[in-house]
Amino acid sequence: MRTYKVGGAVRDRLLGKPVTDIDWVVVGATTEEMLAKGFRPVGSDFPVFLHPKSGEEYALARTERKSGRGYGGFTFHASPEVTLEEDLIRRDLTINAMAEDDQQNLTDPYHGQRDLEARLLRHVSPAFAEDPLRVLRVARFAARYAALGFTVAPETLELMRQLSESGELQALTAERSWKEISRALMEDQPQVFIEVLRACGALKELMPEVDALFGVPQPQAHHPEIDTGAHTLSVLEQAARHKQPLTVRWACLLHDLGKGLTPEEEWPRHIAHEFKGLKLIKAVNERFKAPKDCQELALLVGEYHTHGHRALELKPSTLLELLQSFDVYRRPQRFEEFIAACEMDARGRRGLEQRSYPQVDYLRGAATAARSVAVQPLLEKGFKGPELGEAIKRERLKALKAYKETASF
Repeated sequence: MRTYKVGGAVRDRLLGKPVTDIDWVVVGATTEEMLAKGFRPVGSDFPVFLHPKSGEEYALARTERKSGRGYGGFTFHASPEVTLEEDLIRRDLTINAMAEDDQQNLTDPYHGQRDLEARLLRHVSPAFAEDPLRVLRVARFAARYAALGFTVAPETLELMRQLSESGELQALTAERSWKEISRALMEDQPQVFIEVLRACGALKELMPEVDALFGVPQPQAHHPEIDTGAHTLSVLEQAARHKQPLTVRWACLLHDLGKGLTPEEEWPRHIAHEFKGLKLIKAVNERFKAPKDCQELALLVGEYHTHGHRALELKPSTLLELLQSFDVYRRPQRFEEFIAACEMDARGRRGLEQRSYPQVDYLRGAATAARSVAVQPLLEKGFKGPELGEAIKRERLKALKAYKETASF
């Protein structure tokens, strides 16, 4: 029975990056031996155990064989006869197919260290093309390590293209897809994730609504980058640069989907794209079963982001409607995230990344003014029921009028 540290822990140590999660593979052992040593079983499809003290995952060395469609279409075989090399060859990328013993002696049968030095994301074997989830995983690794100069090897990108064209991506569950998408969006360069998916044809299979934005022009006066797809990538890049949460990054990715519906004869203008895009945003939300907070913010940003840009011009009544739409009185954080998404949208334009965006402070001030209206004095005046609601609305409108008159922006 021999244990080896495998995968990301080995890769990141060799890259000089912090090692957070450690996975182990056990060669030459049986399930019974693991249980006798106090390991707790957690795997249903194949033998994975938790260490009795550290809680780290230990998996018996195994082989796998394609037996159906999708991520789960595999049969696994674990036995003491399975070698370390046989276990490593079933992994996705060479940089993830290295192992080391407790003396840090490296086992690298598929030249992962060489590819680390060459900054290449390369598949281990042709079996890579049997698992459609790997298309998303490779794109995610490309986003994670883009700053270090990593690119996808041409032959691996070709396999990803074949997978995308095979229809296998449609067999991925919403849960597995969202796990990879959400992790990729939280990387330092999430726009690279979208770029790689597009390069291998996976974007048009998974998110045709986003893929449709590339090649669609916008008015150059407002969008020096012109192309809507390029703008979307820049907005996502800004969201990562400004350390925005997942909700904001998801909204940034989907905010302009309506522009993909504009007839060519109307280009480069996109009248009412905010409303046209709502059905597309809803479709993408539902396809990946995005968390409720991500879904809600994406729809609100899609509908109201141009209100955010024109905040200083809005009439007090329109401003009040905007605040009401976000329920800023009970959910102030959601409005903060909307403001952040609008700012990322404004900064995601070529050459305008550093420009000031006074709308942030103006909108915050408006929300504060509306929230400052006290309900108790209205109750003391005898207002109740629907009349109370109208009275509160009138007072908030009055507060916003006063705010607009005195605010200096």
